[in-house]
Amino acid sequence: MKELKSYIIITLGLLISSIGWTGFIIPSDIVGGGVMGLSSLIYFITDLPVGPTNLVINAILIAISMKVLGKGFGFKTIFSLIVLSLFLTVFQYIITEPIVKEKFMAAIIGGGLVGISIGILFVQGGSTGGTEIVAMLINRKRNVSPGKVMLVCDILIITSSFIVFKSLETMVYGFVVIGLMSYVADMVLTGAQQSVQIFIISKKPNEVAEKISSQINRGLSFLNGRGYHNKDQREFIVMVVRKSESHLIFQIIKDTDPEAFVTVANVMAVYGEGFDQYKPPISASKKKKQNPLT
Repeated sequence: MKELKSYIIITLGLLISSIGWTGFIIPSDIVGGGVMGLSSLIYFITDLPVGPTNLVINAILIAISMKVLGKGFGFKTIFSLIVLSLFLTVFQYIITEPIVKEKFMAAIIGGGLVGISIGILFVQGGSTGGTEIVAMLINRKRNVSPGKVMLVCDILIITSSFIVFKSLETMVYGFVVIGLMSYVADMVLTGAQQSVQIFIISKKPNEVAEKISSQINRGLSFLNGRGYHNKDQREFIVMVVRKSESHLIFQIIKDTDPEAFVTVANVMAVYGEGFDQYKPPISASKKKKQNPLT
């Protein structure tokens, strides 16, 4: 029943996303980010339906990722991709005019709806693939955060809309859409914090650690501990990741050890490799120059 409830919530989230795209963004001639934005761009150029195009592009990306990363995607990702493509195909034929005529309002409402959908999917362990897969493939080879890769992909796709529409206004609306999507999804997921600390107690710590290290390319640490009731010695996993990566960690844990105990805490600031660079206050820097021994 718990899994059934999760799939129902995911389906609801996909329904919200398809309405946001087909009811507001696409009929208003706005190009959003990600593979959906790329599919919309192809639609504006060739009139090919968005649903099948989105399915084909994501299928290719998933096939490549499975070859490079292994089975890093659960059934929920495939389920989400198929259902979303089906919803998009149906609604694109039903909704032929934008629900609201004002383009800016369409960008606001559409971006907000898609952002809610993204947040719901991540919370439930689902994903529609897209530029997230591209980010994971690049992150596998280079130490570049997935968020930055996805942002670059979004910028390239939206900027390309200027070539099609020859309109700076349309391009700006595209950036409004991805801005709202990111902000709303952020609120649904973990609030405004940029990083989270994850503490994992699992019966399979080595398997969980190996998958996280190979698929997410994030560092982690083992802590030795002992359970109070059963007196068993065990290893705990502690790590700090970007909040945009946390859903990938949850999916790995769920696939490897569904009974694992996990806590997540918001982190105000993280400095070091893979995160922000520490910048000491100007006054402290001056003081250090004056007296190097302190």
